[in-house]
Amino acid sequence: MIIEPKVKGFICITSHPKGCEKNILNNIKYLSENDKITIPEIKNVLVIGASTGYGLASAITASFALDANVIGVSFEKNAQNDRNRTATAGMYNLAAYQREANKKNLYLKNIIGDAFSNETKEKVCEIIVGDGVLDVPPTQHQICGLSGTPAPTQNGVIDMIIYSIAAPVRIDPETGERYNSVLKPIGKEYKSKGIDLTSYKLNEVTIPPATDEEIQNTVKVMGGEDLSLWVDVLTKQNLLRENAIIISYSYTGPPVTHDIYLNGSVGAAKNHLKQTSDKLNKSYKIKSYVSVNKALVTQASAAIPVMPLYISILFKTMKEKNLHENCIQQIYRLFKKIQDGENLTDENGYIRIDDLEMRDDVQREVAENWVKINDDNLEDLADLNGYKKDFMNLFGFDLDGVDYNKDVEIEVDEDSLGIVNLLK
Repeated sequence: MIIEPKVKGFICITSHPKGCEKNILNNIKYLSENDKITIPEIKNVLVIGASTGYGLASAITASFALDANVIGVSFEKNAQNDRNRTATAGMYNLAAYQREANKKNLYLKNIIGDAFSNETKEKVCEIIVGDGVLDVPPTQHQICGLSGTPAPTQNGVIDMIIYSIAAPVRIDPETGERYNSVLKPIGKEYKSKGIDLTSYKLNEVTIPPATDEEIQNTVKVMGGEDLSLWVDVLTKQNLLRENAIIISYSYTGPPVTHDIYLNGSVGAAKNHLKQTSDKLNKSYKIKSYVSVNKALVTQASAAIPVMPLYISILFKTMKEKNLHENCIQQIYRLFKKIQDGENLTDENGYIRIDDLEMRDDVQREVAENWVKINDDNLEDLADLNGYKKDFMNLFGFDLDGVDYNKDVEIEVDEDSLGIVNLLK
């Protein structure tokens, strides 16, 4: 099949396997050109949300910079040949990542499933217990369900959890109730300039305030409840090492984004995530942190109305100052901070790798250009080409060295790669 990009709003409904593979290879190449990360106590890493964005970068960094064993949990879909429908970009990312890990004899187990479900948590436990690579001695008739017999305590089980979930929906695993997240302000209508991702022209965005129910639902989906369940399950099964490191991801941003993000429904969820992280530190013998990352072009950020325009202006400024970092560069720096261990958090307990974005000189220039920008000077004040390219790259398009006129196989052979798909 010859695949062309088909963009609808803030999403591309097609993706290219060779382009996604090229993305993965570029990330691995970057890591190979930098020093290895040395954190002796981290050998086994669980990444929840491992197929795109910061989660994918975290998994790849753990594999290729840290030489850790990695289990990844992702919600993705394979291709449908009978309908000429490509797989999701995340599925192609995982396939390429798995192939490269296999070539290096690195342990990687990718699980396609609903991270919120009990079934997925049970499967992760089974893999940890049943796979000798993770230094858990094989046990006969070991039960690893949520209410099963705990696995024996080991020093070599999960040493780090990366929690990187940005989901529209969550089904409560106990009640079966369905919750939908929303991107809305709290308390007042939100009005701002934005950018139409179809025409790449400025537009005005107006979003009504979230209801109390919508806020609560967003917290249920994107807050810390599911993270707490993961930690609880793994702890009860003796599959989480004492003093294990837990990293969740968040964003702060400048005032121009606060009403729709930090002070909006998603911000309420991220605040709950931080509160949960703090509680986990008190309830378990672990080190749980929230890392505040830089604004980048991801599938999640593209969905936030103000972000594409803000990111375009930000990129222009940061590239001119030689401060720009992509996902893999941000996460490599995060792992370096963990390795170094000193001054890891700010006064509020956050890890800050958005420090370059939030530099006074950067934000001053971005704020000035935000006020001045219009359709006539859009190309001068914003890096539209950079944004477009990064957006298309997410789905495997517009990458150098890829022949997009070549016929490609669209279905991922999950069985040959060892990918476990619970959604079939």
